[in-house]
Amino acid sequence: MTAFGPPSRAGSSGSQVILHLDLDAFFCAVEELRQPELLGQAFAVGGRPGERGVVSSCSYAARRFGIRSGMPMAQAVRLYPGLKVVSGRHGAYGQMSDRVMDRLREVTPGFEQISIDEAFLDITGFREPPEQLARRLQRGIRDDLGLPSSIGIASNKLVAKIATEVAKKTGRGDRAPFGLTIVPLGEERAFLAPLPMEMLWGVGPKTARKMTTLGMRTIGDIAGWPEPSLVDLFGEYGRELARRARGEDDRMVVTEHEAKSMSQETTFARDVRDDKALERTLRQLAGEVAGYLRKSNIAGSTIRLKLRWPDFTTLTRQTTLSQRTDDEVEIAETALELLKSARKPGQAVRLIGVGVSRLGYPIRQLELWDSGRERHRRLTAALDDLRKKYGDQVIHRGEDE
Repeated sequence: MTAFGPPSRAGSSGSQVILHLDLDAFFCAVEELRQPELLGQAFAVGGRPGERGVVSSCSYAARRFGIRSGMPMAQAVRLYPGLKVVSGRHGAYGQMSDRVMDRLREVTPGFEQISIDEAFLDITGFREPPEQLARRLQRGIRDDLGLPSSIGIASNKLVAKIATEVAKKTGRGDRAPFGLTIVPLGEERAFLAPLPMEMLWGVGPKTARKMTTLGMRTIGDIAGWPEPSLVDLFGEYGRELARRARGEDDRMVVTEHEAKSMSQETTFARDVRDDKALERTLRQLAGEVAGYLRKSNIAGSTIRLKLRWPDFTTLTRQTTLSQRTDDEVEIAETALELLKSARKPGQAVRLIGVGVSRLGYPIRQLELWDSGRERHRRLTAALDDLRKKYGDQVIHRGEDE
């Protein structure tokens, strides 16, 4: 069932084995521990319906009525008038998350937390079979902490996370699924092929609508399109979509030791929904981070976006570039792509942040001709000199550069 090949030493050449764990209906599971009378009830954690609240998490009993996370609470109550609304206790969720993550850190140093209820583990080379390890983790978190979880295992982070989403759909009735999906090495593309294209990271509503008009419905449909055609349709992003649809992902698990980073963030005085305002803020933050990197003569290859919704739910998304960068335009454009994939159109934002990690010395490629990249680098150096002499506000890049 696992077919990952013979054990090898972690970090050696060869295929990875990545485990992704997601706590099932995490906020609701914590509330059920605090209030046992909620067990089996249709309830949602989030803001009040009359205050334009949003569903942060909903019980499996509530999901039978079509209620989902991210839905306006007023709509959820219309779907099921008997829905019980519970105000979030984010301090309690954070404390319980810390207990789970501490347990996962003990399993392997290859640990990467990506949100309050999700983490990747690099279990490459473990002698314990992946299925046995996964079930042991699930049982321990359930028996010791009272929390359900689902797990996906694959040869890379992209497929492992999607495998977890598939595992979560195995639940029936009002109970958490405790799902487990293992994708054997070499079967990544076949596993993804029948799944809805919306399950592929990076396919948002706008991209999905365009793909639907072209006859694409599944991830396999995307993989079946010639890559040059996808580039024609979606620009260079089409190349990345083609790779993901084939189940290709070379990102490594970013450990806490490796994740030393430079970052900037801002909390808005009022929640922001305007796309342009968010883009301006994100570009400003990217510029500040890039400036710090250049002053320190370092660069980084992992770009991280941090978001906090009005209900204080906080998430991070990140991607790793092919080489290290200290360029504010590249950092901003990468962060914008992460924003588009993580945020629904019109969704209000309380906090936004940009970070760069996997730091090291900048890599400068010597080029025979005066390329656009080299001219851009010299322009950036000139701007840095002006800011150093006259202050950070002396000059700014145009947004359409």
